Amino acid sequence: MNQSGPAVEVTKDRNGILQVVLRNPRGASARVSLYGGQVLSWRTDRGEELLFASTKAIFKPPYAVRGGIPICFPQFGQRGSLEQHGFARNRIWIIDDNPPPLHPNDPSDKAYTDLLLKPSEDDLKIWPNSFEFRLRVSLTADGNLSLMSRIRNINYKPFSFSIAYLTYFSISDISEVRVEGLETLDYLDNLCQRERFTEQGDALTFESEVDRIYLGSRDTIAIFDHERKRTFLIQKQGLPDVGVWNPWEKKSKTMVDFGDEEYKEMLCVNGAAVEKPITLKPGEEWTGRLELSVVPSS
Repeated sequence: MNQSGPAVEVTKDRNGILQVVLRNPRGASARVSLYGGQVLSWRTDRGEELLFASTKAIFKPPYAVRGGIPICFPQFGQRGSLEQHGFARNRIWIIDDNPPPLHPNDPSDKAYTDLLLKPSEDDLKIWPNSFEFRLRVSLTADGNLSLMSRIRNINYKPFSFSIAYLTYFSISDISEVRVEGLETLDYLDNLCQRERFTEQGDALTFESEVDRIYLGSRDTIAIFDHERKRTFLIQKQGLPDVGVWNPWEKKSKTMVDFGDEEYKEMLCVNGAAVEKPITLKPGEEWTGRLELSVVPSS
């Protein structure tokens, strides 16, 4: 069931940019833009949207889209001359004509698409490293969303990168959610010049701006949304760190592509590899995987 099957449809957005729509037999769906290789929508079989997108998001180059799942590569954050969060999230990807085969353990009944990003001449001027970034976005029969990345060094020298899947979850109310799976971890606090602290609480709750990177986390993180009686499960491989972000009231008002009150209905929790960048020798490949699911909870 590859790119041409009944569950996979290629369309265009209003700016003429290609999008791939994945549907499973039960009616769940995901929409992926070739701009940024970005998942913009993930819906349940009842049509309920699980990802947040700002009503003020800008959907055309050179801006990154505020919402969904932007891919931050080859860096997360702001360092050196590279733009914040790297350039992968505002480049046009292509549909991969020569994707790697499905893994033997992969279910055959999932809808998926394979995308590819290679650096342009301009990209090589700002980050002089040749790479192939292959991304497979899958929607399983259960409605789970999976993103699997393969990044290969096709350079003559080693290079290092950091990466994050900046996932904007749609929530009922930021004051009604809690995140579990981060207890006792060290984190870098971006609101305090990346100073290192240790998480003291048994669950993370929100009453002000948060911008942290939790280090060396377990492979499953849960976001409990009490009001909607549902829990997001984030399962990850090859992504040791977890970014948590909510801009809160004051910061929201300074962002042109974000509504003043929208901080109440979104929470970013990101599978990431940030603290220790990944280094690839020539010809080496790194694989990372993120799987998102949603389950009913009390």
